[in-house]
Amino acid sequence: MLMLEFWREEGMLSRRFVMLFIVLIIGGIILGYHHHTTFAQGNNCLATPFSNGCYSGIPLVEYQQLLDEMMLYPEPRVEQLPPNERELKRFNFRRLINPEGTIIYDAPNGNPISSIAAGFNYVSISNSQGGWLEINPGQWVRESDTAPVTPSSFSGVFVDPNAPYTMAWMLYPVRPSSYPGGPENTDLARIPRYTRLNIYHSVEVDGWRWYLVGPEQWVKQVNVGKVLYIDRPEGVKGRWFAVDLYEQVLVAYENDTPVFATLVSTGLPEWETNEGTFTTWARVANAPMSGAEGQEDFYSLENVPWTLYFDNDISLHGTYWHDGFGYRHSHGCVNLTLTDSYWIFHWSQEAGYDKPQVHVWASGEYR
Repeated sequence: MLMLEFWREEGMLSRRFVMLFIVLIIGGIILGYHHHTTFAQGNNCLATPFSNGCYSGIPLVEYQQLLDEMMLYPEPRVEQLPPNERELKRFNFRRLINPEGTIIYDAPNGNPISSIAAGFNYVSISNSQGGWLEINPGQWVRESDTAPVTPSSFSGVFVDPNAPYTMAWMLYPVRPSSYPGGPENTDLARIPRYTRLNIYHSVEVDGWRWYLVGPEQWVKQVNVGKVLYIDRPEGVKGRWFAVDLYEQVLVAYENDTPVFATLVSTGLPEWETNEGTFTTWARVANAPMSGAEGQEDFYSLENVPWTLYFDNDISLHGTYWHDGFGYRHSHGCVNLTLTDSYWIFHWSQEAGYDKPQVHVWASGEYR
């Protein structure tokens, strides 16, 4: 009797074990198949961006989750530095445009006393009289040899290091695409230059990253400048600046905490800004800059403001002669708007940080 009960119980246990084993096998097959299908859909979403379980070029479930986030965080959690109207209007800048060079006279309709060779030349005007402009005491040029200049009113932002998404600025006003790698959606308006965006997701297509910046709105990485944070380099302390050559973005830090970010313009390929960690060695509130005299790229710039020299004659400084921030533009210096350079110059000097450090790095490689 005991033996019979044992075999009955043993048989029931065996049957239960077999049933459990079968359930586990079938469940494993189902789970494995489901995972494979999701993975396949993820790979195929670029080919079928709005079908086969995909939406806007990514798996539908993932897009729905991101859509909730886009509704919750529609724009970056930052505060813009107000444009410094006093700085923007402090000087009346003009570009010298005579291709033969500009003659300087001692008075309106007066005698020639010198000349400025043709080049990338900017002056500031202190007086005007009957078609003549005074550029320095006792130095006059014809107004027809000049063109007016309007400094950029762009300014950076105070950042929240705990913000949920990476921020970027739109650099080129394109219409977003409906899916990564797709054509511009002509039903949508162009995103204006300098618009601040959240990057909710990224997908790589043909070696380029595409960023999801809004519902069914993707932009190629070359059209934005992205704010990236880095660890404090060894030996750096206090208030310091990180310049990302790839994104053309400067971030101001207080020790380990990012405080402020903005777009910059660094050196062109012929005059690349050197990478490395530097200590500023001089600060100049206002001075002229010139270089490459006698060469095709000769330049002469009056009243360059708020300069911090950090790598020999390379510096952070204010820039009134272009509005190309987010793109390389200089002979090696780090160009900032007048508003940003004023803030950086003074903020870096507060609390005893008279010679802040500058760390120049690259988050990617220009192509």
